[in-house]
Amino acid sequence: MVIVFVLVALAVLAVVTGLHWYIWRRLVRDTTDGPGRARRTGTALFVAGPVLMIAALVAERSGAPFWLQRTLAWPGFLWMALSIYLLLAVLAGEVVRPLLRRLAERRAQQPAPGDVPATVPAGPPTQDQEQELGQEPAGTPVGTLAPAPAPAPVSAPAEAPRPAPSRRLFVSRVVGGAAATAAVATVGYGTYGVLRGPRVKRVTVPLAKLPRAAHGFRIAVVSDIHLGPVLGRGFAQTVVDTINATQPDLIAVVGDLVDGSVKDLGPAAAPLARLSARHGSYFVTGNHEYFSGAEQWVEEVRHLGLHPLENARTELPGFDLAGVNDLQGESEGQGPDFGKALGDRDPARACVLLAHQPVQIHEAVRHGVDLQLSGHTHGGQLWPGNFIAAAANPTVAGLERYGDTQLYVSRGAGAWGPPTRVGAPSDITVIELASTRA
Repeated sequence: MVIVFVLVALAVLAVVTGLHWYIWRRLVRDTTDGPGRARRTGTALFVAGPVLMIAALVAERSGAPFWLQRTLAWPGFLWMALSIYLLLAVLAGEVVRPLLRRLAERRAQQPAPGDVPATVPAGPPTQDQEQELGQEPAGTPVGTLAPAPAPAPVSAPAEAPRPAPSRRLFVSRVVGGAAATAAVATVGYGTYGVLRGPRVKRVTVPLAKLPRAAHGFRIAVVSDIHLGPVLGRGFAQTVVDTINATQPDLIAVVGDLVDGSVKDLGPAAAPLARLSARHGSYFVTGNHEYFSGAEQWVEEVRHLGLHPLENARTELPGFDLAGVNDLQGESEGQGPDFGKALGDRDPARACVLLAHQPVQIHEAVRHGVDLQLSGHTHGGQLWPGNFIAAAANPTVAGLERYGDTQLYVSRGAGAWGPPTRVGAPSDITVIELASTRA
């Protein structure tokens, strides 16, 4: 097992190294005309960036001192996002590069507007030309020496003009500059989108079994907050304020609340105590809770006033609310138990299930759940990650139907790793239940 892990780690390291070498070659080596300060600076950046990225990942997973995690997280995780978009931009530049070279060659072949071809002057030579040819000027008596020309003034030698960059170097600089600008702008805007906080989405979900009295019941769904070395107490307060402003009837925290221990992140999670809803706030575990000490976090959220649903169910006016543990809990003997959560319920009542991962929908269908609320996917978080997420999840984001069961997947409020989202904006969703009998 250890040997397999080491081999996989070496393979990943080789791929990361190779991709960074390729980006360095295009953005640093090909855009500089030899060893110098610019090349040394660029090389240092492309060595430090991946080292910090790997260090940040290792520090988070190994439970390193929290101050060290915070020190490494910002530069390391931002480099992770930046390297992705540098790679994509450089690859796109490979398509443009040949076209720019051809354009540069054509322009080089065209004569410049001020260029005039040299011509031989018509008519007899002038006096100066006669002197240059060693002839006596016209009108000078034979035998008379012509006066010697005055010596030309001595001037300092002119400095040789700096040669213009070659066409290849010019094209590399244009493509490299555009790629770097596009990548930095993309990551900058995506990071701003996360740090400003999630936006509210509103979705109406009709349920056939929902009684008329429960029509319009509003559930604020928040998932994947990912409090950690980057997103801390201030971000948690933003999420709480956004949820409370919607004045929901119930709040559902659908896993991946934290990336770290209660000891390190307890103060960051403290604002959750101010969540306010008429029927309370409920919580189910996500896979990251089991990387962070799930039992301790279940107790912590209970202390903050949330109600953990560990393979459990509660009856609310008009419907049942159930929750199951995340699949990652199976590694600790605390996996999802749908029979315990749903086995003895009244099938005539509508049922809403909180389950972190969308793949749990298949069990929900078998147990007659009407609506499952999930997160986990982040909507892909960093495009084109949505294609990878789609390969691993039945639904990446939004509302879909599976038989008689509906599944809603939130993109999540925060971000894992880079505090950056591209093509997958963060959200808090207010689900409004609608009775078909109303």
